[in-house]
Amino acid sequence: MAKGSSVQTLYELCKRTFLPSGASPPSSHAIQMLSSLMDTITPAEVGLKAEVLEDERGHGFFGSTFSNYSSRTAGWAQPINYLHIYECDSFTIGIFCLPTSSVIPLHDHPGMTVLSKILYGSLHVKSYDWVEPPYLARNTEPFSSPMKLAKLQTDAVLMAPCQTRILYPRTGGNLHCFTAVTPCAVLDVLAPPYDEAAGRSCTYYRDFPFCSFQGYENLEIEEREEEYAWLEAIDQPENLYMRSGIYTGPPVQENVI
Repeated sequence: MAKGSSVQTLYELCKRTFLPSGASPPSSHAIQMLSSLMDTITPAEVGLKAEVLEDERGHGFFGSTFSNYSSRTAGWAQPINYLHIYECDSFTIGIFCLPTSSVIPLHDHPGMTVLSKILYGSLHVKSYDWVEPPYLARNTEPFSSPMKLAKLQTDAVLMAPCQTRILYPRTGGNLHCFTAVTPCAVLDVLAPPYDEAAGRSCTYYRDFPFCSFQGYENLEIEEREEEYAWLEAIDQPENLYMRSGIYTGPPVQENVI
């Protein structure tokens, strides 16, 4: 029965925390309560079993490794599965299941608060926040977009169980990339959801080391140059292989008192 389940509690707390379309930012106390709840959620509570063995078909063809695989191997590539739990105007709840070596490329969450909990497995997370005031650079490649300076927030392998990660519209690593070190699953809450009409489109990026471009040696930065990168907006990568899966955990029951 859904009432009393962790998923139902998560839904009810999100409902109290996030107002429609982000009309008012949530309080830090409410976000911490939500994070603490997600810290306790296990794979079994959302209908998952942690995958122990590698799929014998291989590791997929994501990112720059694609050229190293034959067309036959590419046909074996495992997709990232997204398990939809709940969505409304205020927030979405879902789970990303990533096979080993799969990548969710560097992307942003404009005007959004996101909570991510690794349910099982190991995941490399690389995240950035924009530098304010903004600094722009120009790539010499034809038809390239201007690049914007960002500061590295995280570049580490995280292993379950670990604390829920929180990113905010301007802090906490709003732009991030996930690479699965082992099979893993990530429970995500996004608030408010992506909405192109409301200016919340998902933009993908590629990053360049700070030292890649001349003329910025005297730029005042607080940390080492290695802590900064230039980000260039790109089209959605063609090798992003994602599909909808079937959520088998407790369903959300709306209008439960």
